[in-house]
Amino acid sequence: MAKIEKFEDIEAWKKDRELAKEIYAISNEGPFARDFGLRDQIRRAAVSVMSNIAEGFERGGDVEFRRFLAIAKGSAGEVKAQLYVALDAGMIDQATFDSLYKKATEMRYLSRESAGHESRVKNDKSSKRS
Repeated sequence: MAKIEKFEDIEAWKKDRELAKEIYAISNEGPFARDFGLRDQIRRAAVSVMSNIAEGFERGGDVEFRRFLAIAKGSAGEVKAQLYVALDAGMIDQATFDSLYKKATEMRYLSRESAGHESRVKNDKSSKRS
């Protein structure tokens, strides 16, 4: 497994960056742009996903990283719930909902990502003992 050197190397972070970009784009159009509450909430949740992955990684320990991954996964759930509101209110169509919902659901692979971080942390600790 390749050693993850920085949070930008984490595949889940890259995908969540794309999700946030798309959330910003769709919430900047039509009735979505005029619903300031929902627009701001879904944007904050999308940004929270990638921010928590980054913060957890930068904390340097596996326990902290896993805790922040759980928070990120919760924020992804919040994005999914808000997508339902946008769909039901006619702010997005079914195809947009399906695409964004699928991307928000991809958080499940954070547990595999954490294994790469754990290896990095163990390698860093081992090198400090020498």
